[in-house]
Amino acid sequence: MVTHVHTQAGDDIKYLVFDIESVPDGRLIKMVRNPGEDIPEEEAVNAFRKELLENSDGMSDFIPVTFHYPVSICVAKVRNDFTLAEVVSLDAPQHRPREMVRLFWLGAEKLYSEASLVTFNGRGFDIPLLELMAFRYGFTVKRHMKDKFGTRFRFGTRHIDLHDWLSNYNAIRMNGGLNLLAKVLGKPGKTETSGDQVHEMFRQGKMKEINDYCVQDVLDTYFVFLRTRVLLGELGIDAEQDIVRRTRDFLFVNKEKVSAYESYLKNWGDWEPWP
Repeated sequence: MVTHVHTQAGDDIKYLVFDIESVPDGRLIKMVRNPGEDIPEEEAVNAFRKELLENSDGMSDFIPVTFHYPVSICVAKVRNDFTLAEVVSLDAPQHRPREMVRLFWLGAEKLYSEASLVTFNGRGFDIPLLELMAFRYGFTVKRHMKDKFGTRFRFGTRHIDLHDWLSNYNAIRMNGGLNLLAKVLGKPGKTETSGDQVHEMFRQGKMKEINDYCVQDVLDTYFVFLRTRVLLGELGIDAEQDIVRRTRDFLFVNKEKVSAYESYLKNWGDWEPWP
C-alpha cells in the first residue's frame, strides 16, 4: 500500500470513503461467452459491447460488473470529526488486483473494522465487485458477509451509499450522478477523464492517470459526503465549510507528492449556491 500522507498515531478513523476503477476481464468474457472459439480476448470484449449497445437502443455498452476486475482502489480515511486523515492508493504503483483486494478487505475487516464504508453507487458496483474478487481469490470476509445489519445492510450506517441515499433509495434516477453533485458544491467532478475511458487508458498503460482519476473521484465523494452530514444535522454548514478549507490546505501542502491533488486544485471552485 502506498500512503500519500501519514496519519498520526491514535487517529480516530470512522469512515472509509473509497472508489474503484475497473476494466472488463477479457479472459473471463471469452470463457463464458465464446467457449471454444479461437478469437482474441479483445475481440470477445468488443463483441459483448456491441451486443449491449444494440440491446439498449444505443444507450450503453457498459459491461456488467460480474465481468470486471479492479485496476485501482483508492481510499480516503476520515476521522470521527469528519476531517480527512489521509488518502491511500492500494498497492500503488503496481496496482495488482489480488493485492489491492486483499488490502481493502484487511482494512475493512480488521484494521478499521469499526469504520463505516462510504461510496457513490457502491451497492450497485464497488461492493459486488469486491465480493466477487474475494470469491475469486478465496479471501474470507466474514464480518462483511455475516453481520446482518453490517456493511451489506441497505438501510444502515455501516455502508453509506450516497447515490442510494440521495436518490431516496432509487425512487428517482440520480441523473448527472457524482459529477453533478460535486459541481453543485463547486468541486471539479469530471474534467478530462470519465469512467468510460478507463479501459482504453488501461490498454495504453496509463495506470498513473487512471489512479489519479480514482483519487479525484474519492475526493468528490468525500465532499458530497460532508454535505449529506449537513443535511442530517451531524455538521453545521459553517463547520463543513471550515473542513472544506482545511482539506484544500491539505491538498495544497501535498500536491508535489500527489499529482492528482494538483490537478484537482486547478479545477477547484468554492461553494456559491444559485439561483
